[in-house]
Amino acid sequence: MKTFPGTFAYQPIADIQSRSVFAYEALVRGPMGAGAAEVLGSIAPEKLHSFDHHARLEALSLAGRLGLRTKISLNLLPGTVEEIPSTLDELADIASSLGIPHSALLVEITESEAINRPNAFGQFLSRYRSLGMSFAIDDFGAGYSGLNVLADFQPDLIKLDMHLVRNVDHAGPRQAIARAVLQVCDDLGVEVIAEGVETLGEYHWLRRVGVRLFQGYLLGRPAFQALQDPSFPEISAVPAVAASAATG
Repeated sequence: MKTFPGTFAYQPIADIQSRSVFAYEALVRGPMGAGAAEVLGSIAPEKLHSFDHHARLEALSLAGRLGLRTKISLNLLPGTVEEIPSTLDELADIASSLGIPHSALLVEITESEAINRPNAFGQFLSRYRSLGMSFAIDDFGAGYSGLNVLADFQPDLIKLDMHLVRNVDHAGPRQAIARAVLQVCDDLGVEVIAEGVETLGEYHWLRRVGVRLFQGYLLGRPAFQALQDPSFPEISAVPAVAASAATG
């Protein structure tokens, strides 16, 4: 593998029913902890797909060295599969060499990736699902095509967009949309992850309507080069930063 000019933080996705880690999302960081926007902003556009490809391999390799025992959620930039068709085959090979089952690989794809290339995306899903990987649609609800994605592809999971989650316990329109999405996903057998959960109000409202998978500062911040357990609000103190995490 080429030398990768960065590293990763890992944020837990918590299963509140089993009180365990469902997965860790790998988030790119600079060698000194710089955020993803700064790191990606330093990559020339013509090198972005190569960077994305090697980032996924390195994120999995580092997680393996850290003792990964859960799923790992890895982002896939739009277009990388076309530029580097072997990208997920190489990911599967790395997983096998580390003794990590392919069923532990969760790949996050945006709505636009699926909608802009529907035929290719359908074939892509079939091939890698046959290897045991699972797929999530990231930022679901941020665009206008989410229901079409559910109808055409039935992803394994969706990540409810954090802008829909924000203050959902106080916002009637957000509540109505969230309930409708949860009902459709329940009918289709699609799991829902609520991402960007920052407050107890958001957490408890989403839990009451049936969400079991949570990601956000309330349960755990990204840990630099570490796999840390989440906090569960019912039995432990809520982090002091939780209510103001958006400014962190």
